[in-house]
Amino acid sequence: MVLALLLSSQVPAWPLLLPFFGLLGLIATGPLLFPHFWEKWYAHVAVGLGLLMLAYYGLAYHDWHTPAETLAEYFSFVVLLTALFVVGGTLYFNLNVPGTPRRNVLLLAGGAVLASVVGTTGASLMLIRPLIRLNDQRIRPYHIVFFIFIVSNAGGLLTPLGDPPLFIGYLRGVPFFWTTKHLLVPWLLSNGLLLLLFWLKDRRNPYPVRLSRNEQRRARSAKGLPLFDFSGRYHWCWLLLVLGAVFLDPARLPWLPYLPVVGLKISFVREIIQLAAAWGCYRTAHHKAVAANHFNFAPILEVAFLFFGIFLTMMPALQTAAHLAADPAVASQLTPASLYWLTGVLSAFLDNAPTYASFLGLSLAGHELNFAHPAEVQQFAEAAATLPLLRAISSGAVLFGALTYIGNGPNFLVRAIAEKEGVPMPSFFGYIGRYALPYLLPVLGIVSGWLLWG
Repeated sequence: MVLALLLSSQVPAWPLLLPFFGLLGLIATGPLLFPHFWEKWYAHVAVGLGLLMLAYYGLAYHDWHTPAETLAEYFSFVVLLTALFVVGGTLYFNLNVPGTPRRNVLLLAGGAVLASVVGTTGASLMLIRPLIRLNDQRIRPYHIVFFIFIVSNAGGLLTPLGDPPLFIGYLRGVPFFWTTKHLLVPWLLSNGLLLLLFWLKDRRNPYPVRLSRNEQRRARSAKGLPLFDFSGRYHWCWLLLVLGAVFLDPARLPWLPYLPVVGLKISFVREIIQLAAAWGCYRTAHHKAVAANHFNFAPILEVAFLFFGIFLTMMPALQTAAHLAADPAVASQLTPASLYWLTGVLSAFLDNAPTYASFLGLSLAGHELNFAHPAEVQQFAEAAATLPLLRAISSGAVLFGALTYIGNGPNFLVRAIAEKEGVPMPSFFGYIGRYALPYLLPVLGIVSGWLLWG
């Protein structure tokens, strides 16, 4: 949908935005105001609104291209999420020690590093259950929220593998290690400050009486428990297969087989490999890991149904955002700070990958460069005058994904897993009001200050 958004000349009528904002409103209020109805009918509501928007685009606009491209992106999104969900959900990792603020910080810091290696989704699914088990009786909603802030979002800022917007930039011509070199300071600032805030908050949470190391060792020996319990050594092979398949992009590899659909070349190789890896991983998973993780497909099904509606009803909102971005009045305000906040706020409520692409395309056009030409994108990324603009767009698209539950794919999935494990997670607005605004927003402001003055 990226180039289609940038080249589209049709501005959707404002009533077409109502299904998207209506669905967001139901996601936010349904579990609170009418939980029994929402739990039973949320899939029907989300899928119904999505199909309604698909039919309107096709029958009223005679535009089947945009819905087809959106569905292709949705399918790729859900397949990757499902494959990582299976790999992470059937991997058992546990430390047989009581959770403490220091140990939690170390786990979250390790997750921030891992997120840039295997992606925010992969790192989230591998570590969310160990975090819950580590804290056992002292687990609180803020543990999961800060996990979303750090592992599911901010940690993915260092490589194109970390988050979809950065991967789109890489596919369009941004050098692979550009993010590592130029986003290291925002990564250190955001994750360091969030870890500090988490540590200060976690210190106030009561935890069991601290035992000496010898006492902990004797307690584990009495129960026959090792310090480090791990099951799933071969999962790394399945994980590498899933992540390697991500690079099988037909835009860069024209020799890949594809299906011609309404003028699109939709490749199916990547998705088949990822689904095959998920099936192989599930079939070879140790029964102990499956049982200990309480593994089932309910969380991924919830995400798949909700995001089907979100992806399709989001089409008019994304097109409207693209037209706003292309407004000359907006283009004249293209400073690193404005790009950071515009890209970020829109990424918090819309898909951050097209938002990133829209503002990157606009910035390129403002410097007489073409988003469709990788050499010109690389020139934009490396030139001293334009480098701060791309740094701001990249930071905003990734970091603001933690501002709402729908800002990034892993957010909802982590929330669903935590709820299945019995953690009382905050509502949509509760997440924003109680955590994102008081804790995350000041950190985002500090990063903005560095982008402006650094």
